[in-house]
This record gives sequence, structure tokens and C-alpha cells, in this order.
Amino acid sequence: MSTESEVLSARLAQRVRGLRQERGLTVRALSTRSGLSPRLLALIEAGSANPTLSTLAELASALGTDVPQLLVGDTAVVVALVGLRGAGKSTVGAALGARFGWPFIELDRRIELDSGLSLQALFELHGEEHVRHVEGRVLAEVINGGPVVVACGGGIVTSRSTWSLLRERAFSVWLKATPQDHWDRVRAQGDERPMARRASARAELEALWSARAPYYEQAAVCVDTTGLGADDVVSAVADAVAARFNVVAAAVGG
Repeated sequence: MSTESEVLSARLAQRVRGLRQERGLTVRALSTRSGLSPRLLALIEAGSANPTLSTLAELASALGTDVPQLLVGDTAVVVALVGLRGAGKSTVGAALGARFGWPFIELDRRIELDSGLSLQALFELHGEEHVRHVEGRVLAEVINGGPVVVACGGGIVTSRSTWSLLRERAFSVWLKATPQDHWDRVRAQGDERPMARRASARAELEALWSARAPYYEQAAVCVDTTGLGADDVVSAVADAVAARFNVVAAAVGG
């Protein structure tokens, strides 16, 4: 298990390397700008150094930031994936969390853990208003525990207060797909819930998409997943997150 010092060193290494590359600086150029030796900078980027506070101050200044941001970055990062069932939120969310080293949470599963009941049972026993209330409370808890990647239930947009909280406190990403995409993907996963042997199921899905799409469009970023493989979608979302929060994802397969 990594010690707190090792975690901080690894985080510092990632931050310095990412900021240096973002600014188009070589290690030698950063050395000239900061007055620190190339060898020390190489050790810092390898997570092997134990820099003094004055060293961190010089490094932060050379990179155009301050010491707290250099050490921890934006620890309040919360990436929230939204969209109907079949959008790929679970697959993309898990992969995205792995890339950035952040926890991944499926909000519906967290709600079930919190209540001790399945989501279906919650709806049947207490109704949608109660479920949305619990959803809002659990979302607030998750947001306060960032950084984190969250896959939200498709109906989160139906609660004005919860949807507002999510857009204000999280970097929301709509994984957009056509109704046909949603239909095909859910069926491919062996999930028969959308059909339930009802001829009207497809029309209901299209109506649901039409009703919720205007809300999903309010997300900070929209990634159209039509025709894209999971890896391409993950990369597109990762690029958007990296640009928004000035963070660096781990190399795929690295």
C-alpha cells in the first residue's frame, strides 16, 4: 500500500509533467526558467524527489501556478456522465476513472446501498418523488467526496433541484446516442426491460428521449457516441476533462 508521501510524490510528478508539457516546455527549458537543475526536475517528474518548500515555490512560479495547486491540482473534480440507458455510462465511466486514477461510482448502485433496497423496489414501495429525493441527497454526498467519476441514472434530469446541483457542482457530460442506438445496445446487453413484450415500448423510448434530450443538452459537454467504439468515446471524454481541469490522464496501456 502506498504511503501518503508516495501518493503526494506521484501526484506532484503528474502535475509537473502535465503542466510542463501543456506549456510546451522541455525539462531543460523548465530548468532555465525555474533555476532548478534538470536532474532534480527529472527526479520530481519520476516521483523520486523530496523537494523543499522553496523548490516547490520556484517550480510553481515557473509553471504559472502556486504551490497548493501544484501539489493537489483541482481536488474537487467531479465528472458526471448522463444519458439514457444504453448510452455507455458505466463502461465509459469505469475506463475514465481508471485513466485519471479517480474512483468510479454508479449513482443508482450507491442509492441502493444507501437505502438497502433495489431501485425497482424503491420505486414500487415509495414512488418516484421519494427516489428523486434520495438521489439528490446521495449525489450531494458523492460530489463532496471528489475527485470522482459518476454515472448518473437517466432520470436525474427530471428533478430540477438535483439537475441544477449536478450542473453547478460537476462537469456534466452527455453521452449522446440516437433512440435506435439505445435500443440496440440495451438489447445487445441482454436487457429485456425496455421491451417487456409491449408493442409500444419502442415508441415510449423515443418519447422519453425527446422529453429528456433538451435537458441533457444543458450538460457542459456533449459527446456523440453514434458510430464510435468505447475506447474512442473514453478518449473524447478524457480530452474534454483534461482541457477543463488541467489534468493528465495515464497513457493507455502504459
